[in-house]
Amino acid sequence: MFLCYIFLIVSLATYLPGFHVSSCDENCADKPVFKPSRLVVKHGDPTSATCSVKNVYEIFSLEKSLGNHIINGTEISWKVEKMTEWEMSPMCYYELADHQCCSTLPVTVYKPPDNVSISFRDHSGPLLEGHQYTLQCEVYNVAPVENLTVTFYRGQTALGQLQSNNTGKKPVTEIFTLNINTSKEDDGVQYWCEAELELGPEGPQPPLVLSSHQRIRATVLYKPQLLVPPHPDQITITEGSPLQLSCTAVGNPSPSYTWVLPTIQPPALQQQCSHHQICSF
Repeated sequence: MFLCYIFLIVSLATYLPGFHVSSCDENCADKPVFKPSRLVVKHGDPTSATCSVKNVYEIFSLEKSLGNHIINGTEISWKVEKMTEWEMSPMCYYELADHQCCSTLPVTVYKPPDNVSISFRDHSGPLLEGHQYTLQCEVYNVAPVENLTVTFYRGQTALGQLQSNNTGKKPVTEIFTLNINTSKEDDGVQYWCEAELELGPEGPQPPLVLSSHQRIRATVLYKPQLLVPPHPDQITITEGSPLQLSCTAVGNPSPSYTWVLPTIQPPALQQQCSHHQICSF
């Protein structure tokens, strides 16, 4: 009688629900096959997949946390009307007396960003030439953020790409930063950023891309630089003849001009030429 009870307990344990999970072999030769082999679905959308095996098994089923499935011989059809979870991995399995075999379907649930914005961190107003500033691109409410690539642009030139180390599956808002050094060539250029959600060949094609709505037009303040005029180092002129000289410089704000004549000239001439780009004598 004692032996009979032991046999009964062991037999029941073999068929307890969930028992296969702890001892299931995902490397078995005839493991179940999912079609498609990977699912990428937008949160809130419907989705479906099938699982099939080569033979008919007494115990052949699907473990899932959402949706319904129907078993038809060697195939299981799984259907979800609305994807409301962020993490799930349906498991298809079969069991024999001494063999348990299963496959897991990778499911990626995504959500496009609500918005993308760009700004300077801890700064407003004009920039100074030769200083370092931090651009920040904020991507709002996106999932999964580990599949997101953010690119910073100066006009149409890419400055750098960044990705997140966050492996969470639920939507998050994340800030990406990039340091830049300003020069006078940056005056008037536009800075912006772009967020791309790359989900592989099973995801949307082309990948989802959202750019920052606003663009920052930079104003860079830099000291005047004199543009040397094409005049010879020494000018010979007949006394009493007119002489016209020109001078050009660049800077932000726009530079003012002051002409300084040799000390042998009367002071009146020095005042006459002040603040003019072209001076006649």
